[in-house]
Amino acid sequence: MQKIAVLLLLVLSCLCTPLSAQENGPQLSTTILHLDSLFWQAYNTCNLEKMADYFTEDVEFYHDKGGATFGLPALLAATKKGMCNSDGSFRLRREAVTGSVQVFPLMKNDAVYGAILSGEHVFYVLEKGKAERLDGKAAFTHLWLLQNGAWKMARVLSYDHGPAPYINKRQVVTLPDTMLQTYAGTYKGAQSGTVQIQVDNGSLTMLAGGHPFKLYAAKEGFFFSKERDLTFEFVKTGQAVTRLIVRERGEIAEELVAER
Repeated sequence: MQKIAVLLLLVLSCLCTPLSAQENGPQLSTTILHLDSLFWQAYNTCNLEKMADYFTEDVEFYHDKGGATFGLPALLAATKKGMCNSDGSFRLRREAVTGSVQVFPLMKNDAVYGAILSGEHVFYVLEKGKAERLDGKAAFTHLWLLQNGAWKMARVLSYDHGPAPYINKRQVVTLPDTMLQTYAGTYKGAQSGTVQIQVDNGSLTMLAGGHPFKLYAAKEGFFFSKERDLTFEFVKTGQAVTRLIVRERGEIAEELVAER
């Protein structure tokens, strides 16, 4: 009986510790994620005064491409000079990758003193006179510390920068083969050289440099790639297609002339 009582006490003591942590966990995550969202709202609108509220004075920022920045004044100065420049010619907009953001508590003597926030995010570039475009993707780790009753970021790591994966949002429509045949033929451009457009099972295939590229119809005369933000517009003069305009991210990349 004594052994059973001891075993029961051990089981209960094991259960009590994770239950306490679970009670703290959701509340901590909610707090940190809320503060994180407010910080990025300030970031996306270049509200430097508001951004400063979320950093410690001795904040350290480490970037795998841009080096290290030490102290809040230096960090704000670099931000003002770069993405938040006074002429507004260049801006960044940040979005978290859905499902990637996690909060991990930091504890000492059963009390929370900090939290690690980590995840992935993508950045959109907005330049004057141009449409917003998806630019890159990176990982981040932020160290939040509870100091004098307030949560502040003390260390910021931004790393693993690279191109953002393209996500196609265009819808495919079906065009009759008789219409698709009007786009088939040989086209020539300064960059791509000679390319062939062929009808292929209800869509088009472009042969360029010996490589096939599938083109999907969005509407009459307008096609796109699912792998990259590329569009292909077939331009008619009268009843005949005379040009093929290729755009990347909405900007004209090349114009090819039909050779018929």
